[in-house]
Amino acid sequence: MNQGQSAPRTGPVLGVFAHPDDAEICAGGILAKWASAGREVHLLILTNGDRGSQDPELDRAELAATRLRETDEAARVLGLTSVRVGPIHDSELENTAEVREGVVRRIREVRAETVVACDPTTVFFENRYYNHSDHRVSGFVALDASYPGSGNPHFFPEQLRDLQVQDVFDIWLGWSHEPNHVEDITGFLATKVDALAKHASQLEEGIRYFEEFLGKDALEAGEKIGVEHAEEFRVLDLS
Repeated sequence: MNQGQSAPRTGPVLGVFAHPDDAEICAGGILAKWASAGREVHLLILTNGDRGSQDPELDRAELAATRLRETDEAARVLGLTSVRVGPIHDSELENTAEVREGVVRRIREVRAETVVACDPTTVFFENRYYNHSDHRVSGFVALDASYPGSGNPHFFPEQLRDLQVQDVFDIWLGWSHEPNHVEDITGFLATKVDALAKHASQLEEGIRYFEEFLGKDALEAGEKIGVEHAEEFRVLDLS
């Protein structure tokens, strides 16, 4: 397994995730680390998270507005260059040409060399949980938009009136059962947790549970490469 010590890329990054708060949980450490190192790190959330509540009396439009504010606040903590949240309703994400067009457009707009997303092949977590359909779909959307989409002029050529094609050189897939890369995020775990804490609408019991959960995962990953904290990814080199 690679250790994340090779010379890093320096070009723009685009994170593509399903819901507000997915990026922080999945890859908050590496996004903060890259932003701190001076990379432009952009985030694209594909759904508005309007079903992220068990309260039947809660207005979904109000929840979506709350989650947009929380996402903006979390992005500032991570040091992101930009963040956008799409209008698709929670749990209604599909891998359609219309959705891919928006992701390809954003890759081309920010000139993303690196894309970060969820591993769409991850379905089951032991015998306790299975991966949300939006997580799986968002991963396939990110992959399909990265290749062959954004670098091929025959995909969404109408965009090329204002934009240029953009090759994605590497894709980092979190929440993977088959990671091949451990990235040192020592010094950035607190930033990851602080950013997640901004998503207060999703933290019924506060941040403590996630602080412990994310800390445990980061410690276990760090032990694999002899550092304090780390995150694991399946990294695809498309260069």
